[in-house]
Amino acid sequence: MDVTVADAGNREIIETDVLIVGAGPAGLSAAIRLKQVAPLLSVTVVEKSAELGGHIISGAVMNPVGLDALLPGWRAMGAPVGPAVTRDTFHLLTATADLPLPQLMIPPQMKTEGAVIVSLGELVRWLGEQAQGLGVDIFPMTAAVDVLTGEGGRVEGIITGDLGVDHAGNPRSTYAAGIGLRAKYTLIGEGARGSLARHLIGHFGLAEGHDPQLYGLGIKEVWEIAPDRHEAGRVDHYLGFPLDNGTSGGGFAYHAAGNKLYLGLAVHLSYSDPTLSPFDEFQRFKAHPAISRLLEGGRRLSYGARAMTSGGLQSIPDLAFPGGALIGCAAGFMNVPALKAIHNAIRSGMATAERVAAAIGEGRAHDMLEGLNDSVLATGIGDELAPVRNVKPFWSRFGTYFGVLLGGFDMWCEALFRFSPFGTLRHGKADYQKLRPIADVTPRVYARPDGVTTYDRAASVYLANLRHDEDQPVHLKLADPELPLRQNLPRYGEPAPLYCPAGVYEVAEEGGAPVFRIHAANCVHCKTCDIKDPAQNITWVPPEGGSGPNYSGM
Repeated sequence: MDVTVADAGNREIIETDVLIVGAGPAGLSAAIRLKQVAPLLSVTVVEKSAELGGHIISGAVMNPVGLDALLPGWRAMGAPVGPAVTRDTFHLLTATADLPLPQLMIPPQMKTEGAVIVSLGELVRWLGEQAQGLGVDIFPMTAAVDVLTGEGGRVEGIITGDLGVDHAGNPRSTYAAGIGLRAKYTLIGEGARGSLARHLIGHFGLAEGHDPQLYGLGIKEVWEIAPDRHEAGRVDHYLGFPLDNGTSGGGFAYHAAGNKLYLGLAVHLSYSDPTLSPFDEFQRFKAHPAISRLLEGGRRLSYGARAMTSGGLQSIPDLAFPGGALIGCAAGFMNVPALKAIHNAIRSGMATAERVAAAIGEGRAHDMLEGLNDSVLATGIGDELAPVRNVKPFWSRFGTYFGVLLGGFDMWCEALFRFSPFGTLRHGKADYQKLRPIADVTPRVYARPDGVTTYDRAASVYLANLRHDEDQPVHLKLADPELPLRQNLPRYGEPAPLYCPAGVYEVAEEGGAPVFRIHAANCVHCKTCDIKDPAQNITWVPPEGGSGPNYSGM
């Protein structure tokens, strides 16, 4: 994945002071902050989606502290944010019952005073406008596929993907070679499990001495619901059903403006049952009486899915590498029990931007931003993540019911005494190492969707507004094309068709023999396959720029 400046050949090379990969909240916040503190710097942002916000998906209840720090006047500036949270409740679901948890039980780390409900896609588009107004160059439909390296392997930028290549890798009549973007510092803000971040973490050993990063899969729908069922500003979080005690995660229902309901389920990918399907668990969640009542008479507007980091403080890698840094969810700053990360992505982008601007002001380039982890954590991220660091390990070790009780006790100890009697618990294995053989489980059977509240993958993916030229190379790379049938199928029942929320993978039969198929055009870029494949045989790489979902109102 590394391309040296010398090997770039005849590619056009564009110079910029700072290059940012990914126009999410971290990347755009970094770009804005760079222009705030050093207006003369040239700042370039590349984004693989067709338009800003097209690949962005989040719950999304946002702690406004990040936006307050970046743009203190954001309310008067017309930021597309709101409504404010008026009611924040937590529920335990059984198969039939909804048991609200007393507010006095809820640790303060899980509450957010002054939180707002947002469409992150709309917020990102607005942040892009603010960045461009300051002179930032933003290039959508531009996929970063390789790292541009210089002397000693230091990072000097990226190579963008070629356009107009057919499925066999041959140039078509529309062919245009990717270009090189060379910068003094390159910031990687691709979001969770980005391809360049994955490569750089491995290449520079950034995760050494840290716990493995863990992930969750967040599946979300936007509904327009009946006015008499809507309460703008209401926020509900759910534990328990449909997930069993050994599968951590939870559901949410956020009442946004205009009778919109943001509905979703987060399933931590540390689950062990290879027959579990997060997508189908989400359908079960919607069928619960507490949720189905909300949806009665409503209309489903959009669908999406995205991996999210859930390792917390223990899993944050070294952020700096020679020539750049990781920012936002590329590193992982999710507050897992509160299910919030937007504000921390913004804070990480700002802190890194300040360090980069200072380094360039000193005449430096392509070197290490020493002590960057300390700078980023000092923004408030460290103080927020430290008291909740044991919640995910407890959840994973002891299951939902006992694990949540222990995690709650630990958070209360931190809140009252600034001390954990458990120290810092470790995560142990990565998500892909957690699956049990299919022979050791009772296969799950999921009900057929009713087409009213519950739906199949095909009908759901349709609402993701996919754009994907099928005559391009498959961007889901198999290191060993035979392994899914040779190893994963007999041992795990080949779980890819189940963990994928978009119907990309299929085990079919041809001539009486199984075949493994990849329907790459269905991909919503959630990265779950890259994370959960038990053999780590699948690598997600960016398809042609502009490919993938174009989320609306997510």
